[in-house]
Amino acid sequence: MMTTMYYFSGTGNSLAVAKGISRDIGECELVPLGSAAAAPGVIVPAADRVGIVSPVYFAGLPSIVADFSGRLDLSGVRYTFGVMTMGGSGGSSALRQLDAILKGGPGTRGLDSGFSVRMPGNYLLLYNSPGGKKCEAMLLDADRSMHEIAGAVRKEAKMTIPWSPLQSIIHRMMYPRFVAGVHEADRSFSVDDRCTSCGTCAEVCPVGNIRMEGGHPTWLHHCEQCLACIHLCPTEAIQAGKKTEGRARYHHPGIGIADLKGQSGKPPSG
Repeated sequence: MMTTMYYFSGTGNSLAVAKGISRDIGECELVPLGSAAAAPGVIVPAADRVGIVSPVYFAGLPSIVADFSGRLDLSGVRYTFGVMTMGGSGGSSALRQLDAILKGGPGTRGLDSGFSVRMPGNYLLLYNSPGGKKCEAMLLDADRSMHEIAGAVRKEAKMTIPWSPLQSIIHRMMYPRFVAGVHEADRSFSVDDRCTSCGTCAEVCPVGNIRMEGGHPTWLHHCEQCLACIHLCPTEAIQAGKKTEGRARYHHPGIGIADLKGQSGKPPSG
């Protein structure tokens, strides 16, 4: 029974979840959504089961995940599922958005089930990522959730995606504004004199939004605000205005920088 999971991951949370689920279900292909999205036209997966693993942004999907999902034809797939990773809430709202996009797509086939996994949040523009024992406890809970999700996928369990009035309100009020400005949000990003020209930021960007020019990163304005470049810079030389200065960086401890490189399928330029 072949399973394909498309994942989008900035600092490793969603990739860690995809890997954890795949270990339990076996015979699973993990596909970085950034590279899969480069294929033109309708996308028809050659798999029995298809999952989409994604972070939650303002109670919704990253822009690239929404666009990619709208081109998926899952009409020939036996079982479909979505998994949302989130620092707080918004999982059910994002899953309902994904379900609606898939139903409105070329295959008119939505989700058979949907799951949410709480992970340490990484949106440094608004808050500090949790550390220490709080972070450890969240990751342990997440591991348990992965096992439960894998069991449900193996059984091809079907479930109704829950509806949350509060999450729906947040989605309607905040998500459209976020999506409207997300690609240009990198205009607030800058690099200081701690930059060593290592190029890590360009290599880990899951959408190939960074080009190295004169040994320093230049952002190309198709950003997804995953903040991988800010969190994974070895010298913490990248900032988003004053908001990120002094805030601790985060990446999933089970995912290395090498695991996150090359997701876009584009060679780093510069």
